[in-house]
Amino acid sequence: MAGTPETLTPRERYRAQVCSEIKEHAWEQIAAAGASALSLNAIAKRMGMSGPALYRYFAGRDDLITELIRDAYRSLADAVRTASAAGAGLAELAQVLRHWALADPQRYFLVYGTPVPGYHAPEEITGISSEIMSHLLDACTTSPAPDGPGAPDSPDRPGAPGGPAAPFTAHLATHREWAASHPAPPAALHRALTFWTRLHGLLSLELAGHFRGMGFDPALFFAAELDDLLPPGP
Repeated sequence: MAGTPETLTPRERYRAQVCSEIKEHAWEQIAAAGASALSLNAIAKRMGMSGPALYRYFAGRDDLITELIRDAYRSLADAVRTASAAGAGLAELAQVLRHWALADPQRYFLVYGTPVPGYHAPEEITGISSEIMSHLLDACTTSPAPDGPGAPDSPDRPGAPGGPAAPFTAHLATHREWAASHPAPPAALHRALTFWTRLHGLLSLELAGHFRGMGFDPALFFAAELDDLLPPGP
């Protein structure tokens, strides 16, 4: 919805209010049965509307899912952008991601969990997700690289300074479409992917409850993984 609340007409404000209520009910459905079970007719019934009346706001299930995914990605992209503008490094960006995920696990799983069967996100959604990766690539390009045995291109792997690049790092020199037009060198691309996949793996397991009953603190585990991914302090 374009404009601010102060500039919208009464009709536009009403439409925005109804759309917001529809999305609230959609999140409740997703929390109860998953995104694949999302039903506009069920939402209409909850709101005391007819199905055709609700379809004036969202053309179909996929249209509503797209709006929810757009809101989710936009929320994370804005949080990451704000942190980056304030000078956040990789450790701070990781905590932004974790806090965002823990604040609303269903929102996290909608964008980073199992794809919704039969749904294909439009190109604009890819653009928003690319903003998030761009900030991560900025941080990976400008921050010192770790030198532990688990780090990409560490001295304990092929790709030590002065030697040939590790196979996957070399591969990324010509397979970087996912990074859009970001000028990060291959080593930074490899580092960003390692950072992104390991932290998302941790968060997915934590939010799905797989750490319950194991007797350790997931926040400390997350911090330990960050320590492994980041260079030692001075």
